[in-house]
Amino acid sequence: MTPTPCFSLAIARREASSSPVAGLREVPDNRRMTYTLRDLKDQVIVITGATAGMGAATAKELVEQGAKVVLNARNEERLQGIVAELGDANAVYVAGDCSDPDVSRAIAKAALDKFGTIDAVVPNAGIGMYGSILDYSDDEVNRMMRTNYEGTVHIIRACLPTMIAKKAGDIVIVSSVAGFRGGGDESIYAGTKHAQVGLAGGLDRELREKGIRVALVCPAGTETEFAIGAGRTAGTPVLASFLRSEDIAFQITTILKQPRSVRTHIWTLWSINQQS
Repeated sequence: MTPTPCFSLAIARREASSSPVAGLREVPDNRRMTYTLRDLKDQVIVITGATAGMGAATAKELVEQGAKVVLNARNEERLQGIVAELGDANAVYVAGDCSDPDVSRAIAKAALDKFGTIDAVVPNAGIGMYGSILDYSDDEVNRMMRTNYEGTVHIIRACLPTMIAKKAGDIVIVSSVAGFRGGGDESIYAGTKHAQVGLAGGLDRELREKGIRVALVCPAGTETEFAIGAGRTAGTPVLASFLRSEDIAFQITTILKQPRSVRTHIWTLWSINQQS
């Protein structure tokens, strides 16, 4: 799933009386442009929600690309396992809830202590609960709102000063297509995703001139542990028609590899079997 390092763009110029396509002719080979993707070797990338699903798949893909990753989630045992798999030279972790500003600052500090810098942050931690707005307890609702929105805000705030100082960096927020159109069984969840969309738009306008790109990755339903026991049931046949975590990992990696002269702001994604 590793993207090809470069590809050629055949450029056509408009000119009178030429090829079978009126007014167009292909530029000779010596006039072709090469579009070179960025090398992620030794780039330091912070990922929250990193022990399963999209976060774990992204961490593995980025390390395969030569990057270093700084991982966060609540489950320390799982974090230890994924760092052991990726190798201590390539990964470090901080366990805890990234919606706590102190935890997010500890994650950024771990990145600087271990690898010396931060090149990108991928706020991916998220919780989903399907059903009515009345179906869950106050504590459950507050935990979802804090994780999905405050966790995004605080990890960005913690990592951003390093990127501003370098005048370069990437913020790739993992949101959802629910951030644009929420279903009738996900109103609170969709509200948190709408909040991420609004945050990303403002950040893009704030940070572009500082050399920092802000992207939203917005997948449809993905076959992960997400919302299992809170509206989804493991093994339900419909899950087989969903996106895979590797699909989202590919999106994130591709966005990071784009030349710094361009930026992707919103990337939505459905499987071929899902209705948009």
